[in-house]
Amino acid sequence: MSSHLQSYGQRAQNFTNPAAKLLLETMERKKSNLAVSVDVTKTKDFLSIIDTVGPFVCLIKTHIDILEDFDPSLITQLKELSQKHNFLIFEDRKFADIGNTVALQYSRGVHRIADWAHITNAHAVPGPGIITGLSSVGLPLGRGLLLLAEMSTKGSLATGAYTDATLRMAENNRDFVVGFVAQQRMGGHHEDFLVLTPGVGLDSKGDGMGQQYRTPREVILDSACDVIIVGRGIYGGDTAESVRAQAQRYQDAGWSSYLERISLP
Repeated sequence: MSSHLQSYGQRAQNFTNPAAKLLLETMERKKSNLAVSVDVTKTKDFLSIIDTVGPFVCLIKTHIDILEDFDPSLITQLKELSQKHNFLIFEDRKFADIGNTVALQYSRGVHRIADWAHITNAHAVPGPGIITGLSSVGLPLGRGLLLLAEMSTKGSLATGAYTDATLRMAENNRDFVVGFVAQQRMGGHHEDFLVLTPGVGLDSKGDGMGQQYRTPREVILDSACDVIIVGRGIYGGDTAESVRAQAQRYQDAGWSSYLERISLP
């Protein structure tokens, strides 16, 4: 059976990386393949949204460097919410430098990403050295890395030979690289990788700034991806009740598409 037709719980056994195993087990337990991308600039809003959507998600995606009032105590609160609601944290850092530099960016500075983010990601442009650098920090901590194989923006250069080379880099670093940020599952490869997909929306096809949206069903069922990443479509409402309702709506849409996929003959 192809790995993507197995249940999330079954697929947890295909990985040695602790973060990948934990994510798949969390998805199975919470019946959620929803990640919410919390792209706001104020700590109060950031924590409020996470607390509201927490029950519905397997993963919270952060851009910690856009918070204008960041304080190290925020990380303690974020980790507490992760435990309270049983979700993992994905810092969408998109590292893109030489190995020594990214190791420092990952472990040091004000954000100390490796201390709290179960998963982070990187561009493959610098070559395998970027994985070596990040792995030297993250692997001993049980962290996982996603490579950017494709992007959801119109005109993205991450296609074709670039995507193929990114896949080969992942296959050579299975202990730390757990999957991809991509628009589809790359066919013809026997190894199991997680595929996380941004650009998901139930109500909009674009944002006027190059973002292109697809439905959860198109992403999970048609393209055989694993996690839908949704941002403004969930927390754009005025009230906590509307945010909660949208999170539930996307969780249901993503999970029903997954159940349909694994029931395919």
